[in-house]
Amino acid sequence: MLERVIRIRGARTHNLKSLDVDIPRGRLVVFVGVSGSGKSSLVFDTIAAEAGHQLNETCPPFVRNRLPKWTRPEAERIEGLSPVVVIDQRRIGGNARSTVGTVTDAWTHLRLLFSRIGTPYVGESNHFSFNDPAGMCPTCSGLGEVVVSAVERFLDLDKSLAQGAILLPGFGNGGYWYSQYADIGLFDADTPLRDWTEAERQALLHGGEHAARLGTRPPKDYEGVVERFERIHLRTADELSDRKREVIDRFTRSETCPECHGDRLKEASRTATVLGRTIGEMARMEITELAGLLEQVTDPAVAPVVAALRDRLQAMITIGLGYLHLGRATTSLSGGESQRIKTVKHLGSSLVEMLYVFDEPTVGLHPQDVASMTALLRQLRDKGNTVLVVEHDPAVMAIADQIIEIGPDAGAGGGQLVFQGTFDELRAARTATSAALDGRAPVTTGPRTATGTVTVVNATRNNLRNLTVDIPTGVLTVLTGVAGSGKSSLAAELVDQHDAVVIDQRPVGTNRRSTPLTYTGAAPAVRRLFARRSGLPAGLFSANSEGACPDCKGLGVVYTDLAFMDGQETVCETCRGRRFTDEVLRHRVDGLSIADIDGLTVADALERLPDRRIHEALLPLRRVGLGYLRLGQPLTTLSGGECQRLKTARELREATAPTLYVLDEPTTGLHPRDIAVLLDVLGHLLDRRHTVVVIEHNLDVVRRADWLIDLGPGPSRHGGRILYQGPVAGIEGTATAAALKGS
Repeated sequence: MLERVIRIRGARTHNLKSLDVDIPRGRLVVFVGVSGSGKSSLVFDTIAAEAGHQLNETCPPFVRNRLPKWTRPEAERIEGLSPVVVIDQRRIGGNARSTVGTVTDAWTHLRLLFSRIGTPYVGESNHFSFNDPAGMCPTCSGLGEVVVSAVERFLDLDKSLAQGAILLPGFGNGGYWYSQYADIGLFDADTPLRDWTEAERQALLHGGEHAARLGTRPPKDYEGVVERFERIHLRTADELSDRKREVIDRFTRSETCPECHGDRLKEASRTATVLGRTIGEMARMEITELAGLLEQVTDPAVAPVVAALRDRLQAMITIGLGYLHLGRATTSLSGGESQRIKTVKHLGSSLVEMLYVFDEPTVGLHPQDVASMTALLRQLRDKGNTVLVVEHDPAVMAIADQIIEIGPDAGAGGGQLVFQGTFDELRAARTATSAALDGRAPVTTGPRTATGTVTVVNATRNNLRNLTVDIPTGVLTVLTGVAGSGKSSLAAELVDQHDAVVIDQRPVGTNRRSTPLTYTGAAPAVRRLFARRSGLPAGLFSANSEGACPDCKGLGVVYTDLAFMDGQETVCETCRGRRFTDEVLRHRVDGLSIADIDGLTVADALERLPDRRIHEALLPLRRVGLGYLRLGQPLTTLSGGECQRLKTARELREATAPTLYVLDEPTTGLHPRDIAVLLDVLGHLLDRRHTVVVIEHNLDVVRRADWLIDLGPGPSRHGGRILYQGPVAGIEGTATAAALKGS
């Protein structure tokens, strides 16, 4: 008989404390709890990891070595699992060839449609693929863009050649190519280029006929600066070094391909039409508009193709992505958009009894759009699947069949089952989440007084319509509006036009050596403290240097590659996991060896390590509520909310001069209790007259704003306008106003 529960006994992954829980199958179950309580450790690192591992075990070793790797969780017993599909917040990324159309397979259906009824007839569907030589534009190789020299960055006109007017590496005085320009008798090497004639500057840059016009014959092998740069850097097929790549990034830019004008395809494929439109024109249409247009395709020969394509487009509309277009690069999608795109791929699946695991699916969604996501979650459940969701949004909790809260606190204070039941039962319980549900933040009635303004002038990025807007300084400004309304575009224009500290949604860069100690920059101060106390070089107290255990190279573990089988990681027998040599471990500060430092929490370290620089590095962590983290805890074990706060803590080290801070959805991954802590941190900055601008959907943050800028009214071309700017209490008649009134 099929097991109707997922039974977990003795789960001990990360901070889980021998957790026992039975999770109903075929239901929508939402996991809640404060940030860092152990939700992700249970759902992703225990349930999903074990399901993924067991599925991989059914494959031959050769295949298994090419599948995603799963670290098997620490647990006594896990039963009742199904094949797992993990839909997390990581951006789809991909490369320049990956688009919304390709990643959702909608492009496959669209090019099949054009290959069947497009006129004139071009050929099979691969002739409409920009990833196939049969279809790709020969000039840009199907990328839609070409890399060209940013010639305006090549020269400093206020300098002479002898002073280094040519900014490219190797062209300055003493550089490899300097003599090719300064010593050929064509140019005055000691006169600033601004005083040259335009003809002389063109001869320097472009050579050829420009040089011939100067009257002095250049050497036979003379090349202009631009020609030489492009030959060396842009026309070589060898693998680029980091240095050469940096030069290319600095002195080039991307432009729309002059041949295909961004359509990516060969001429024949670009000219074929369906309903009077080319495939490039359809790729640039909003998905909602394209779905409506396809209703006019009535040829029965392509009815199955049109039906499949419209189903895929409708799924994206249902999930709130109708404002995108199929040609949109996946690298430009936000984390929330990426997550919803990945979800769309599974809506058409006929598989049942699957295990779907979601990580905060409402991230990036305006409150009015959350209903579309909850409808999708229920749709997956109703097809006979088990849906597990890690979420902080009450709207998602409200539609759950069951809620499981992990806690009661974060880090070592969490990892326990504190509640299991319905949403109504949760509201009556005495947990951190139930308290947060009852304690909504009030609207700010006494906003701070601005100290001045910064102005964004004539912003035209993406869907902004020549926007000019004043943003008050010295206060908290929140940018609101539906997804795709132009909030991020306005913030990007603000950053481009004014100096700012930016805290975005990009994940914390992690590797197996990354810890809170290293990430905050406290590690050098700790090493110097031990060096002062011991009289030894500071380098001895680094696990990446001479003081490291020679057998495990300072990792504390030894990894054994077993070829086609999963590799094995074991504790180093020499140092017993302590990473350092015995000589180094003999030296102490406050009774602690350098290895003991890893076991301290941030709060403990602030008490026990008497060093000003250590305190300066770690205090921001305590301010954002991360005082419970162990200094040596790998960043790979942190939850999304913890990583977000870790990054925020590092960036919010207070500047002395008034500074503009721009934050992109800083509440991502945060429990309502932790959002209150974040608001206190922002308040600390504002009290010292810094300026804080936040892109946010969370209504608790919106209510606390001193100034609100609401964009819309819709996404993409339907947005890009300011609907309201002013105090929160005055907003009316917009989607954000409705959300505030209904919460």
